[in-house]
Amino acid sequence: MKIDLLVAEIGSTTTVITAYQLMEKSVKLIAQTESYTTIDKGDVTIGIEKALKNMEEKVNDKISWEKFLATSSAAGGLSMTVHGLVYDMTVRAAKEAALGAGAILKYITSGKLRETHLKQILKIKPKLILLSGGVDYGEEETVLYNAELLSNLPLDIPIIYAGNTAVKEEIEEIFKEKNKNIIITENVYPKIDHLNVEPARKIIQEVFSKHIIHAPGMEKIYDVVDEEVIPTPAAVMNTTELLNELYGDVLTVDIGGATTDIDSVTDGSPEIQKILVSPQPRSKRTVDGDMGIYINAHNVVEMIGKEQIKKDFENYEEILKNLSPYPQNDEQEKFATYLAKFCFLTSLKRHAGRIDYIFTPTGRKKVAQGKDLTAVKIIFGTGGILSRSKYKKEIFESLKQLKNSDDLLLPSKEVTFAYDKNYIFANIGVIANLDKEIAKKILQNDIEWV
Repeated sequence: MKIDLLVAEIGSTTTVITAYQLMEKSVKLIAQTESYTTIDKGDVTIGIEKALKNMEEKVNDKISWEKFLATSSAAGGLSMTVHGLVYDMTVRAAKEAALGAGAILKYITSGKLRETHLKQILKIKPKLILLSGGVDYGEEETVLYNAELLSNLPLDIPIIYAGNTAVKEEIEEIFKEKNKNIIITENVYPKIDHLNVEPARKIIQEVFSKHIIHAPGMEKIYDVVDEEVIPTPAAVMNTTELLNELYGDVLTVDIGGATTDIDSVTDGSPEIQKILVSPQPRSKRTVDGDMGIYINAHNVVEMIGKEQIKKDFENYEEILKNLSPYPQNDEQEKFATYLAKFCFLTSLKRHAGRIDYIFTPTGRKKVAQGKDLTAVKIIFGTGGILSRSKYKKEIFESLKQLKNSDDLLLPSKEVTFAYDKNYIFANIGVIANLDKEIAKKILQNDIEWV
């Protein structure tokens, strides 16, 4: 069988491969198989080959293909550190660029780097460093100082500069003198109250694609894959941006075993924009690394409170002992749903901005801070439980029972829900880089409305 398109999602635990056939006016999903990711064997392509053999058994035929694409969160994903000037300005802008590119942020600093900061960077061993600082033609001293210190670190990794454009030549010279791989891009915060995160976001993804072969176990990835590999979270963000093109203001929630990720693409409401005190990116991603329904289940239990959980699951300790990423019975699935509701609501509250009040010489003034989600009309779910659980509707509709949230800039209770029925949002995001129209066709076929 000749398959038009294969897409692999290479996770830290499993590798899922999906096959697509391109029809004249549509795209057909042929089959989906998986195998364990084989980073631990020093070669990720072993797991890919096993998943391909499983696919041949599933379709009962030998397969070949026209194009093979992939996303990856294996080998630690895209681990980064970010260093800027003022936390609420250049640091926050650089952070938004990194998260939007699918990075795992390991460390963030503001102001001049200190010895303790440098030791922490060396301990983390990031795959990429993002240096920012200063609006264009503004403060120069801090970013030059930080560049000197970073250039002396014994790390052979790319460094992206996205700061004050007035000193970009000096920055480039500092790193090149030390034989460091420096990449210059546009300032993430070129002037006060203006974010410019897209150029840095694109550069981060490009750097990841080119340097992923240096990650343990990933050296042979381009022996199999035809196009550049992108981080799986970045692919999901790409899909959320496609959803925005199709449906307007949207938000995607991915509840996983270890983390809960939220991607929103919205300008917010005009009323909130008038009182917003600092800019927000149109496309925003947040990652709650402390909340998941398998690896971090114990952590979620602690956050909810054991006494509270006992009211609903008297034997919750026994359930936790036997917890699996794939629920083995209805009780386990109900418990996973219970945890997922908490992850869903807590992550939404963390992602959303809020209404505050400040006192001025003319009296109390109403202001908005953070990301405005009030214009979001549709919330999409992806990930194992929101794609496959029979209780997904219960998780979504928990938003309608949320209390004491009047000051939060959340979607309204009338919001519509939908989900990624084939668990392919990451696939669609990488396909969009190749052909956006094909990606949109797959996306429209994949969406199931709740």
